[in-house]
Amino acid sequence: MDQSDKFWDKIAERYSKQPIADEAAYQKKLQVTRQYFRPDMAVFEFGCGTGSTAIIHAPYVKHILAIDISSKMIDIAQGKADAENIHNITFERATIDEFNVPDGSLDVVMGFSILHLLDNKEQVISQVHKMLKPGGIFVTSTVCLNNWMKLIKFVVPIGRLLGVMPLVKVFTAEELVASFTSAGFEIDYQWQPGQNKSAFIVAKKPE
Repeated sequence: MDQSDKFWDKIAERYSKQPIADEAAYQKKLQVTRQYFRPDMAVFEFGCGTGSTAIIHAPYVKHILAIDISSKMIDIAQGKADAENIHNITFERATIDEFNVPDGSLDVVMGFSILHLLDNKEQVISQVHKMLKPGGIFVTSTVCLNNWMKLIKFVVPIGRLLGVMPLVKVFTAEELVASFTSAGFEIDYQWQPGQNKSAFIVAKKPE
């Protein structure tokens, strides 16, 4: 278990009980995402946390495979799905680096509040591009912390050393879009509910 595993396992119970910070923005992201779904779709979510978003989307697709680095997050997610009688989600403890999905096999990949926590964002975006079928979509919501760069660069190393913060990467929304387009994606939808808010992006693999 590495430092990130330990951090997310430690906060899993508390995380699962936190209210949505911006409920209106979250509902809009859910609504936009559902517009891309079909009942026959295979969906993959990485960094699924305690499974709330996957559980909400499950009735609209054939199957969701959802992974997270934290085994405790996965245990909570499975418990929530069982409680709601949701049976078309498979929850597994894994990172996207460890997970092998055949190229061109997925209709949708979702990654919410995760890209800024990765040390290899560009590599992961390219990996997702390979996973998707032509015309498939990558749906993300990502904290872009560039406006807080000086503070973040000072605080995060100390927080990681103390075990109270995860790895956090700093980039702008424009830099994030450039990462998608460099990997071969087209931006189909982009929205930010306000300054310093998460960038919600639907990136499409050309057909």
